[in-house]
Amino acid sequence: MAKSLLCSSTLNPFFSTTLSSSTSSKKNQIAYSGNNKNQTSSLLCNRRELSLGFMSSLVAIGLVSNDRRRHDANAAILEADDDEELLEKVKQDRKKRIERQAVLNSAVKEKGYLQDLVYKLSKVGQAIENNDLPAAGLVLGKGIDTEWVKTVNLAFTKLSTSPEENTEVEAFNSSLASLITSVNKNDIESSKLAFVSSAGAFEKWTTLTGLLEQLKGL
Repeated sequence: MAKSLLCSSTLNPFFSTTLSSSTSSKKNQIAYSGNNKNQTSSLLCNRRELSLGFMSSLVAIGLVSNDRRRHDANAAILEADDDEELLEKVKQDRKKRIERQAVLNSAVKEKGYLQDLVYKLSKVGQAIENNDLPAAGLVLGKGIDTEWVKTVNLAFTKLSTSPEENTEVEAFNSSLASLITSVNKNDIESSKLAFVSSAGAFEKWTTLTGLLEQLKGL
């Protein structure tokens, strides 16, 4: 009887510990299994999100690439149009230069009139610089209806082909009229100003028409 009680009292703590350990182990297994399921579910979700994000990126890249190709194609078309317009403009400019050069080469008489103008302006400038207005008056004449002024304007009319050139012709004639008037009035200061204006307008005209170098060589 005493042995039975001893055995029972000795073994009970062992069984309690064993049962407790077994129960705890089962609980840990259940918890671990639950955690595994949660982790697996979380990994699957993450993979789906990554897949969706990757596919979205591919779609976006595809759209951007298509837009870029369309933009490049449109730019190439516009560039081709610009090149054609530029080429046409170059052709037209070249044609105008050839036509202008042909006119200048054939205008032998008109270039002679202009060379005479250069000579007269040189003489008038020297006279005004020496304050010798009577000498300047002898070169210019009494008005703008003199023969040499008429022939110079014939040359201007034939060789002027643009609005800018015609503007300089008008400026020259206006300044020349003021110069003749000032010289005949013996007004030295006004004569100087009018001479500078007329000579400047004539030089601009020869530059615009391309005659500047040709007249220097005559």
